[in-house]
Amino acid sequence: MCKNDVKKRKDLYPALLCFSLLFLLHSSGVYAFETSLSDTINDPAPGFDELWDTVMLDITIMGVAFAALTLWFMFRYRRKHPDQVGDGPRFSAVQAVGWALIPAFIFMADDFYLAAKGWQLWNKYRDVPADRMEVKLESGMYSWDYTYPNGIQTQNLLRVPAGKPIMLRMTSRDTIHSHFLARYRVKEDSMPGRVTYLWFYPKEEDIGDKDNLVTCTEFCGVMHSYMIGRIEVMVPAEFDQWYSEEESRLSRKKSNATGESMVTVTKKNIEQGS
Repeated sequence: MCKNDVKKRKDLYPALLCFSLLFLLHSSGVYAFETSLSDTINDPAPGFDELWDTVMLDITIMGVAFAALTLWFMFRYRRKHPDQVGDGPRFSAVQAVGWALIPAFIFMADDFYLAAKGWQLWNKYRDVPADRMEVKLESGMYSWDYTYPNGIQTQNLLRVPAGKPIMLRMTSRDTIHSHFLARYRVKEDSMPGRVTYLWFYPKEEDIGDKDNLVTCTEFCGVMHSYMIGRIEVMVPAEFDQWYSEEESRLSRKKSNATGESMVTVTKKNIEQGS
């Protein structure tokens, strides 16, 4: 083996060092995500945020490392004069396979690890808290129609109490829609003939906040972009008051409708008897 080949192989050591540092930095970042996730899993939003931040950190580290390595190669192996012809180091079969597989293993191990953490977070998110409020949602072009357990119905406005997990059982009366809650980092499709669900955790009241929006993220027709609703998180006592008042109003409405029906039936019977 000539001294020139040995020298050229030594020149590749910074690249190997770069890959090793990349792996260590990125493992420490993922480990931090793993240890902090358990404290926030009850609310899925912070878990999804941290997973996103970890992926962004991962991409940044890889981008900076490859940029630095590329610049170093450009400087180290630049042409010294116009007639210079370069010649690469001669690798054995084992060395060539190692240089191909080791970087691939590092990056694939990282990708699989992040994918596994994302899958774990998703599975935990699908385990809905037992202490929750369930609301039925029927989506349709182009509105969100909510029905509470006591029969109250609202359109494009979902009022919920702060500090209570909310579960939506969803279906659609026409085509596929996707109920997206950007603030809570969750979305799920609603479709005809099938019941799907999602849940979110509104921690603090935000009455008057017009940015807590519901949007449709599945193209559903020409008015798709106008299919917007809003979440209003209320203080529990105020929500209970609103809930009771709406329930009483609904009961009176049903009673009046029942009374009107009985009067109509009585009139028909009298007319038929006469």
